[in-house]
Amino acid sequence: MIPIPTGLRARLVITFTLVAVTATLVVAGIGYELAKSALVTRAESTAIDLVTRQLSGITFPVGTLRPGEAAPTQRELDRLAQTFNGPGRSVVVEYDGMVSSNGPLTRDDVPNELYGRANQSLVAQRTTIHDELYLIVGAEVYRADDGRAEATGLRAFVFFPMRDDEHRLDALRSTLARASLLIVLVALVVALLSARRVLLPVRRLSAAAQALGQGRLDTRLPVHGQDELAELTVRFNDAAAALELSVAELRSLEAMSRRFVADVSHELRTPLTAMTAVADMLSEEAARLPEAPAQAVRLVLREIERLRELVEQLIEVSRFDAGTATLNLEPVTVADAVADCLSMRGWTDQVTVKTSLGLTVNLDLGRFDVIVANLVGNALKHGAPPVVISARGTDNGLEVKVRDHGAGIPAEALPHVFDRFFKAGRGRSHGSGLGLSIAKANVLLHGGTISVRPQHPGTLFTVWLPHA
Repeated sequence: MIPIPTGLRARLVITFTLVAVTATLVVAGIGYELAKSALVTRAESTAIDLVTRQLSGITFPVGTLRPGEAAPTQRELDRLAQTFNGPGRSVVVEYDGMVSSNGPLTRDDVPNELYGRANQSLVAQRTTIHDELYLIVGAEVYRADDGRAEATGLRAFVFFPMRDDEHRLDALRSTLARASLLIVLVALVVALLSARRVLLPVRRLSAAAQALGQGRLDTRLPVHGQDELAELTVRFNDAAAALELSVAELRSLEAMSRRFVADVSHELRTPLTAMTAVADMLSEEAARLPEAPAQAVRLVLREIERLRELVEQLIEVSRFDAGTATLNLEPVTVADAVADCLSMRGWTDQVTVKTSLGLTVNLDLGRFDVIVANLVGNALKHGAPPVVISARGTDNGLEVKVRDHGAGIPAEALPHVFDRFFKAGRGRSHGSGLGLSIAKANVLLHGGTISVRPQHPGTLFTVWLPHA
C-alpha cells in the first residue's frame, strides 16, 4: 500500500503538479486534435481537388452516346486510371461492366458504404486496409445534357495512402509528449520553489512556537509583506508578547508565594520552640492532673507536634521550590540507614525489614532517611500490618519497596497521592498531606523514580535510585 503524503509541502507540490499535468494534457490533446483535423482536412481537400480536375478533363464520350460517339474502350479506361497514378496510390475505374485497376488495391477494397454514396456525389472516407490507413475518394462522372446533369455510369475510386500524414502525426505526438514532459518538469521545479517560499514562514512559525514551548518567551518573528502569512505572524508576535507578560506576572506571584511560605515557616519556628519547651513540662505533669485537664494537655501536645512537623515540611518544600535543595552524597549501608530510621521513630517492632547487610550505595543519608520515614509512616498511619520494607541492588541502582496490607488507596486517588496536601478523603488527624510529595521530591533530586501500585491487599510503593 502506497503511503499517502500528509505534509503540507507534499500536498502543495502534488496539487500544483497535478494541475500542471492536467492543463498540459488538455492543451496538448486539443493541439494534437486541431493539428490532426487540419492535416486530414488538407489531405482530403488536396485529394478531392486532384480527382475533380482529372475527371473534368475526360475527353472520351461516356454516358448516353450521341450519334457518332463510340463507347470508351478498356484502353481509355486504363489511360484514365493512369492519370490518377502517384506514389503508393491505387485507382479503380469502372464503366458499364468494365473495370480498370492501377495499383495493389482493387474494387473489393472499396467499402460498400462509400461505393453506395459515390453515385450521388463526390465522397471521401478514411479506412484501414491491410493495416495501413488510406483516404479513398470516390466520384461518379456527370455529363451536361441540355443544361441538365446526367449520370454517365463512370465511377472512379482513388486510394491515397496516408503514411506520410501518419508519420507527421507521430512526430507531432512525440514532440507534444516531450514538450509536455518538459512543462511538467518545469512545473514541478516551480512547485517546489513556490512551496518552499510559501512554507518558509510556516516553518518559522513552527520553530517559534516550539521555542515558546521550551520557555523562550522572548521569541518574536520579523514581519514581511502584507499578505495573510504576514498577518498571522503579527498575531503570533502579539500572542507571544501577551504570554510573556502573563508568565512574568505568574512567576512573580509564585515567587512571592514561595517567599511568604518560607518566611511564615521560619517565623513560626520561634514560638514553636517555646511551645515545645512548655509542652515538655506539661507532659511531665499530665500524669498528676485530673482526667479532663490531662486529656486536654495530651491533645495540645499532639497538635503542637503536628504543627512542628507541618512547619518542618513547609520549610523543606520551600527549599525545593526555591531550587536550593542540594545532595550530599556519601557511601551509605542501606540496612543500617533503614534500621536507624525505624529506631529513631520507634517503628522497629512494627516493620519487617528485608535487605542485604552488605548493600552499600552512594546516597544523601538525610534525604534517604526522609524518603524511608515518609513511606513507612504513611503505611503505618493509613495501612495495616504487616508493613514490609525491602531493599535490593540492581544493575543500575537501588530499589526500595514499602508495602502494607491494609484496605489500599482508592483507584481514583492513585494518580494524586504525590500531590501536595492531597489526603484521599482522610480526616484531619492523618497528617498534612505533604509527606509523599516531599518523598517524591527527594527521589527526583537523586535522579530516581517513585511509583505506587495497588496490591491484594494493601499498597506497594517502589523507589528506584540510580548509582551515583
